[in-house]
Amino acid sequence: MTVTAVLFDFGGVILSSPFEAFARYEADNDLPNGFLRRINTINPDDNAWARLERGQVDIAGFCRQFEAEALAAGHAVNGREVLDLLAGDLRPEMVEVVRRCSRRLKTALLTNNFVGLADADDAPHPHHDVIGLFDVIVESSKAGVRKPDPRFYVLACEQLDILPSDAVFLDDLGINLKPARALGMHTIKVGDPATAIVELEAVVGFPLRV
Repeated sequence: MTVTAVLFDFGGVILSSPFEAFARYEADNDLPNGFLRRINTINPDDNAWARLERGQVDIAGFCRQFEAEALAAGHAVNGREVLDLLAGDLRPEMVEVVRRCSRRLKTALLTNNFVGLADADDAPHPHHDVIGLFDVIVESSKAGVRKPDPRFYVLACEQLDILPSDAVFLDDLGINLKPARALGMHTIKVGDPATAIVELEAVVGFPLRV
């Protein structure tokens, strides 16, 4: 297939996965393995995470709701500490992929988040260098919708002036890839970054590694 745009998730693709930090936190706090992720699957359209990422609650509101959800699931959790786990590390090999794609194709960052990545009036984002490589940044906190809502992907395509079939989308969660694929996008699930890069090279038709 011929693509003209590459769409990237942020955490778990360009950044290390927050699930790794979740697992460490669970082990350090005597929580069941996978507990934090399970909370996020309960009432997924209106739970604390969903409301935070759509900009419907502030951080204090998230903490109150998330802590109540955790307690209802059987364990006390500090919501602020959980939010702090989201600060991942850049994957240099994926930054190189974005850089090479940005030279030859349209690129977009599609992220479920709760802070602005590119607000000129804010302090520079710690990853501003890679953020600046994208033609379009679609953030759930600003769009008012979040992955996996199909409207999120349609919005990205509109801003890039492409059809969904023109794009390949990389995400670490299958639930986020399914609606993109239904719209006509080529999708790549990112587990091992090296494997995902090989798959993306096959789609775009040019080398993405140093």
